[in-house]
Amino acid sequence: MRFTPLSLALALSLGFALPTAAADAPAAPPAGTPAAQAPAAAPTKLSSVEGITEYRLANGLRVLLAPDASKPTTTVNITYLVGSRHENYGETGMAHLLEHLVFKGTPSLPGKSIVENFAKRGMRYNGTTWYDRTNYYETFAASEDNLDWALKMEADRMVNSFIARSDLESEFSVVRNEMESGENNPTRILMQQMAASAYQWHNYGKSTIGARTDVENVKIENLQAFYRNYYQPDNATLTVTGKFDEAKTLAKIAQHFGSIPKPARKLQDTYTLDPQQDGARELTITRVGDTQIVAALYHMAPGAHPDAAAMSLLAQIMGDTPTGRLHKALVEKKKVAGVWAYPFSLKEPGYTLFVADLNKTQSREEARKIILAELENVAKQPITEAELKRAKTALLNGYEKAMSDPVAFGVALSEEIAKGDWRLFFLQRDQIEAATVADVQRVAENYLRESNRTLGQFVPTDKPQRAAIPGAPDVQKLVEGYKGKAAMAEGESFDPSPANIESRTTRLTLGNGMQVALLPKKTRGNTVNGSITLRMGDEKSLFGQSTNAELAGAMLQRGAGKLSRQELADKLEELKAKLSVSASATQVRVGFETRRDKLPELLAVIRDVLRSPTFPAAEFESLRTESITGLEEQMRQPEAVAQKAVEKHGNNYPKGDVRASMSFDEAIASYKAAKLADAKAFYSRFYGAQNGQLALVGDFDKAEAEAQLKQLFGDWKAKAAYQRVEMPFVVTKPAALTLETPDKANAAYIASLPLKLADTSPDLQALQLATRVLGGGALKNRLMDRLRQKEGISYGAGSWLSVPSLDDDASLGMYAIYAPQNLDKLKNGVAEEIAKLVKEGVTEQELSDAKSGLLQEATMGRTQDARLAGALAGQLYLKRTMAFTADAEAKLKATTLEQVNAAIKRYVDPEKLVQAWAGDFANAAKKAAEAKKAEEQKKTASAQ
Repeated sequence: MRFTPLSLALALSLGFALPTAAADAPAAPPAGTPAAQAPAAAPTKLSSVEGITEYRLANGLRVLLAPDASKPTTTVNITYLVGSRHENYGETGMAHLLEHLVFKGTPSLPGKSIVENFAKRGMRYNGTTWYDRTNYYETFAASEDNLDWALKMEADRMVNSFIARSDLESEFSVVRNEMESGENNPTRILMQQMAASAYQWHNYGKSTIGARTDVENVKIENLQAFYRNYYQPDNATLTVTGKFDEAKTLAKIAQHFGSIPKPARKLQDTYTLDPQQDGARELTITRVGDTQIVAALYHMAPGAHPDAAAMSLLAQIMGDTPTGRLHKALVEKKKVAGVWAYPFSLKEPGYTLFVADLNKTQSREEARKIILAELENVAKQPITEAELKRAKTALLNGYEKAMSDPVAFGVALSEEIAKGDWRLFFLQRDQIEAATVADVQRVAENYLRESNRTLGQFVPTDKPQRAAIPGAPDVQKLVEGYKGKAAMAEGESFDPSPANIESRTTRLTLGNGMQVALLPKKTRGNTVNGSITLRMGDEKSLFGQSTNAELAGAMLQRGAGKLSRQELADKLEELKAKLSVSASATQVRVGFETRRDKLPELLAVIRDVLRSPTFPAAEFESLRTESITGLEEQMRQPEAVAQKAVEKHGNNYPKGDVRASMSFDEAIASYKAAKLADAKAFYSRFYGAQNGQLALVGDFDKAEAEAQLKQLFGDWKAKAAYQRVEMPFVVTKPAALTLETPDKANAAYIASLPLKLADTSPDLQALQLATRVLGGGALKNRLMDRLRQKEGISYGAGSWLSVPSLDDDASLGMYAIYAPQNLDKLKNGVAEEIAKLVKEGVTEQELSDAKSGLLQEATMGRTQDARLAGALAGQLYLKRTMAFTADAEAKLKATTLEQVNAAIKRYVDPEKLVQAWAGDFANAAKKAAEAKKAEEQKKTASAQ
């Protein structure tokens, strides 16, 4: 997640003078900005494909409108054709740095008011920077006011953003903190180093976050020039998806964006390309950690080239879990813990990455040999029709799922826009659909060559084999006249109010006691989502069974009925379905999604997954290896170490109790000692549906679903009795825990304040609002104002309130990431903000914004069918209806400032905090001492 800034180059090319003291003040808005220009000509309609219509304004802005009234949310996404590819020597990270600064505001929208409006309006928002583009988007509850504000704000900050020296200085350490956070991730560091080795000249070899020295030394004038050059209408595409009136929205876009003049400057195309690689390269990174990684990178064609579609299929065939060749050759044979592959499909020649994760006992050398043999010997083991069909099904289902989600669809188009044209999204889908075995085989043999590979070191060869990398095609000719397929059918305009949801929900109980909630409605793409919760055991019967419970749940999708793990994965793709299973010591949760016509067959599959798992021995061993490897990696990460320390502090339940918290070492030992027979025995004893809940939301026939659910689950009962394991409030002693995580550039802070509170407490809403002000929302909260905006020491900080429904062991939590050398600043900042909250309380404006944000976020949450299904299933268990939700929201609206501030004083006691700081503090102290000594020596030498 990245938030970015803006720059200022066009002012120079247009002849507008910058102030001589271009430090803290931005350049005066040039004549012809939205505030100064008369309304422009009406947008010109250019093309329409599958429900998306493209318009162009006279100033060059491209506009894509994709209306869909099935969900009452709207997404505004603006894509600028500028990324790290466009940065010059000494200016790496500039595009990303601008992405941060753009949130600092404009003369008409000062910095905080942008994020304040986001929070007040309950908007989900972000900005991201990649190689070829930068994009910003907001998703919000559909309303003309919200849409008008978002469009006006984006038009304003396109040309009027503050790119001020003071903001740049405060953001330096925030970006450094983001860099340090990334350096904690072994996979991310390895990927960066491999790209740097693979590209000699092209900017794709440089991370978008940039070089630390470039970010720290960039000149504000350069940043302003970069902004004015690239942040202009003729270099941008505005996309609006979701629920909105197309005619009114087009008029608003013309009003807000149309008055921005088309710049006189001409953007220069980038022309640097790497020569064909002359031999294999190999590198090794040595850092503290527990997980080993072996990866191979191969250059590939530009994203608009037909070869890119075939490469996507090849990556799926090779890297998928559990159907891919690498999974079968490595994971199933216990050579590695996991594998994955990803094609970086970019504007210019990109690359495909194949990655294997190993635990400490597995051989990197053996894994390396197998990976390269599988990838580079495709001529000896040709691609089969069955493999191609499976890969096509998976990728085409991905396209369909993206198109059925207006939010994801709108943002996904940014990648295609960056490659040259939004219609490439559909064109590449068609190319995937039409691809033949011969196409994929040719691509494999051309690109997966030793001479085109980066694994690390350079290896010379007498007879180099060079991959032929084609140039980017003429995209406009490629998409000219393209019509696409029929637009996806829209869903109904659904009212997400609690009252409407309640009026349309049917609840029933199956013969065995399983509770069911059904909410049929017309959805885009005829989608239907479901949620199942199975509850099991009691405090006594579950003692010592935590690991067996987790393993039993994780085994459900690794073979069921007559299907192996691979066959089950194939079946889900065939049904255009998503299925997830997660298990804890006391329950199993199942989430699923499919289409109306596929639901009966998917429910039958889920029946087999839950009632007839096969527990293959080989899969059990793979699962144990994956679990142990994951734990070994976590135990070195500051965030996980701090979280575990807080979790274990004050947890006095005996070892074996399902409420006890295991250390990393204890958890690893439990997985090493786990036996397949014990997991199977747990399943046999505890699984059944009589204490379960099931909810369906979406496009389905209610009568047919009810009949099938009765047949599939109505007779299924567990052998062991169920009684909820209570989690009563326990007084916890305060603590301050400092934990060393060597060789980690980033540090983590986690805190918890135990509270005796249930979700029926009259103080609940007051504390929810107080928590929102303290650390809720994204950029706008007191912790972020202090630690990021003011002091610039944290990329991310916040708070949360966890309140149970049937117990009273609640907690107020806080978190932050920061550099180890900033520990004292972090401690001081958090302490002062909490003390200020207790002493002064919140303001009327903060209360109003918090209410607005929470209520609009809750409304948007109910537009997401998967979340709504989970909520309805939870209500069944709690014996509640949507009336409880409506009542809670009414109480939140009615909560007064006096009630919030009184609740803060009653519950928030800084002296009762359990706090943990994890990081490489010893090394930070050593460096500080060395710096101090050097400074003293310098002063002594100067005096002499």
